[in-house]
Amino acid sequence: MTSSTNVPHLLSSFNLKDLSLKNRVAMAPLTRARAGAERMPNELMAEYYAQRAGAGLIIAEGTAPSLQGNGWQHAPGIYTAEQAAAWKPVVDAVHAKGTSFFLQLWHTGRASHSSFQANGQLPVAPSAIKIEGSEAHTPSGSQPYEVPRALTTEEVPQVVEDYRQATENAKKAGFDGVEIHAANGYLIDEFLQSKTNQRTDRYGGSVENRYRFLQEIIEAILTVWPAGRVGVRLAPNGNFNDMGSPDYRETFTYVAKQLNQYSLGYLHVLDGLAFGFHELGEPMMLAEFRQVYDGALIGNCGYDREMAEQAIASGDADLIAFGRPFISNPDLVARFENNWPLNADPDQAIWYSFDAAGYTDFPTYEAAKVAA
Repeated sequence: MTSSTNVPHLLSSFNLKDLSLKNRVAMAPLTRARAGAERMPNELMAEYYAQRAGAGLIIAEGTAPSLQGNGWQHAPGIYTAEQAAAWKPVVDAVHAKGTSFFLQLWHTGRASHSSFQANGQLPVAPSAIKIEGSEAHTPSGSQPYEVPRALTTEEVPQVVEDYRQATENAKKAGFDGVEIHAANGYLIDEFLQSKTNQRTDRYGGSVENRYRFLQEIIEAILTVWPAGRVGVRLAPNGNFNDMGSPDYRETFTYVAKQLNQYSLGYLHVLDGLAFGFHELGEPMMLAEFRQVYDGALIGNCGYDREMAEQAIASGDADLIAFGRPFISNPDLVARFENNWPLNADPDQAIWYSFDAAGYTDFPTYEAAKVAA
């Protein structure tokens, strides 16, 4: 019988391949819209991430691998040398705190809008199927989503190359690795799911063909970095961006089995239902992924400390990523360590203020205590 002192817990260290993490708390990627209209990382972002570097692993906010990938105001990019250079001080600020730092690569696909695209072109997707039930947040306000343009077979290799080049830029910036955003109804997820992929070429139809786009991106990135420096994020249960396919369990089981062959750094699964649930069947939880995936698993979405401890102690998860709690609690890990209460959830209206308000101005527990 294993001694309780040997049972892993949220605050115990973890070896993520060749990276030594000081704890099993990950900061989830959070779109915070502070990079300005030029999509350039800056000092404010360096301060924000350094404040939260108590985490063992930080996964930086979704970052466009190409101009075409943009789909959110003031979100950063990594497709120019200037952007890569601007990321370096942000990375250095996190590394100075002894924390590993991955960059999430995020092509928004059909969730973009022509107002973000060069020459007002339509956003791209695997198939010409628009998002229903919500609106795009554009520089001129909320607008209906457009019917995207389906990528041609001949265009797909260029998108794959964009991911490879963005990975090179991330490596030059000093990041420890990259996370491929294949979740939440963005481009790669759109290729994976039958609801949004109705292609008849080599990238559509069977689950094997729908997976091919992600496979080609992974293999392109592996020419830049070893597998241990690459993570993938999936959302099998989500309905965000009008997602949810009847064959979701077959699809995501297959994808997890294929990813298992690469010995990746981690698989990041939004198994929680706090971000919406498509209700097409029973949700896919971490235990189900653990049956088919041997590497490091990160759980995410709606976890509190107790739930996180249970997932890690059971062996279903190796790390747990926290999103919203990190917004208003820059010292989240210290609060866990000392059993301090968390700050109240902030008003979402200030999450995307474009400046320090609602970004770097949340007090630590000790600062609030002194002020009181």
